[in-house]
Amino acid sequence: MIHPTAIISSKSKISKNVKIGPYCIIDENVSIDENTEIISNVHITGRTKIGKNNKFFPFSSIGNIPQDLKYSGEESKLIIGNNNVFREHTTINPGTSGGGMITKIDDNCLFMIGTHIAHDCNISSNVIMSNNATLAGHVTLKENVIIGGLSAVHQFVTIGKYAMIGGMSGVENNIIPYGLYYGIRKNLRGLNLIGLKRKGLDKNNIQIIQRAFNIIFDPKESITKNIEKLKQNEIITEVSEIIDFIKSNMQRGVCRV
Repeated sequence: MIHPTAIISSKSKISKNVKIGPYCIIDENVSIDENTEIISNVHITGRTKIGKNNKFFPFSSIGNIPQDLKYSGEESKLIIGNNNVFREHTTINPGTSGGGMITKIDDNCLFMIGTHIAHDCNISSNVIMSNNATLAGHVTLKENVIIGGLSAVHQFVTIGKYAMIGGMSGVENNIIPYGLYYGIRKNLRGLNLIGLKRKGLDKNNIQIIQRAFNIIFDPKESITKNIEKLKQNEIITEVSEIIDFIKSNMQRGVCRV
C-alpha cells in the first residue's frame, strides 16, 4: 500500500488501507484516515489531519506554511474531512493566529487543477473549485458553492450556500446564498437558478425567491428598507437565509446588483 520511494515520518499516523504512491513525502504531525489515496509526488506537512476516502493527485502541496508575512511559526492546523478530491497542483495552507489557527475543509468537495486555498479558509461540504481558482485568506465558502475556473476571491469574503461564481471572476464582496456572480469586481448578476433547481426547489418557490431578490436589491431604497417591504408569505426558507446572510456582521460588504 506504500511505495518504497515514499518518505514517511515515523511520527505520522497512517491508518490501514491508505495508499501512498511513489515519491510522496508525509511529515510528522500528519494523520491520514482510512482508504485515502495519495497517488504520487505529493507533499503533506504541518499539523494536518485528513479524514477518510480522500484522493490526492500528483504535485499537490498540502499543509505548507501560510503565504502571510505575519505568520511566525505558530502551531496552526489544517483539517480535511472525508471524500474529497484534490487534483494536480492543489495547494492548501494551514491557519494563522490572526484567523483562528485553523484552515478547514468539510466533505465531498472537488478541487480541480491548480486551485489554491489560503490560510484560515473555511470550506463547507459539496464545494467545487474549478481549474486555477484561488481563495485569499479568511474566505468562507458555504455548502454547494461553485467557483469557476481562473476566478479569485478576496480575503475575508463569504460566499453563501448554492451560489455560483462564473469563470474568470474577481470577487471583492460577500455573495448572498443562491446568488450568481461573474465579472471582475462587478455587481451581483442575479440568482443561481441552476443551483436552486439542483437543490430540488419547484418553479413556484423559485419565483418567490426571484420576487424577493428583486425587492431586496431595488436600487431606489436601501437594502434594509427593502427587506421590510417583504410580505410574510414571501419569506420562505431560502429568502430567510438570504436575509440572515445580509444582516450578519461580516467584514466585507454584501455584493449588490
